[in-house]
Amino acid sequence: MLGDISKVENIYIACGYTDLRLGIDGLAQVVQRQFHLDPFSSSLFVFCGRRRDRIKALLWEGDGFVLVYKRVEDGAYQWPRNRQEMHKISWKEFGWLLDGLKLEQPTALRRSERRIL
Repeated sequence: MLGDISKVENIYIACGYTDLRLGIDGLAQVVQRQFHLDPFSSSLFVFCGRRRDRIKALLWEGDGFVLVYKRVEDGAYQWPRNRQEMHKISWKEFGWLLDGLKLEQPTALRRSERRIL
């Protein structure tokens, strides 16, 4: 299915700025050469440009790549800019990013260990 990310095993975001003029081949080379990851794996690779109002996502579907491009009309993504690396994130964190929230949610409740009362 075209762009079905439900079967993705890992989600990686490229922290910092990515030149979004790059297409499928250019982004696959960034994944492979700069971050030493396999662009043909069952992973979603997400990139953000300098203006933070658009993202691109690269996904290998077994018979070819899917490139997804999204531009928000109002606002900007809270993209981590503090390092030049691929960062593995959870589905929950991916949702936060797409909703315009930061990855670090300081006020979120943390899971605690079960204790015997």
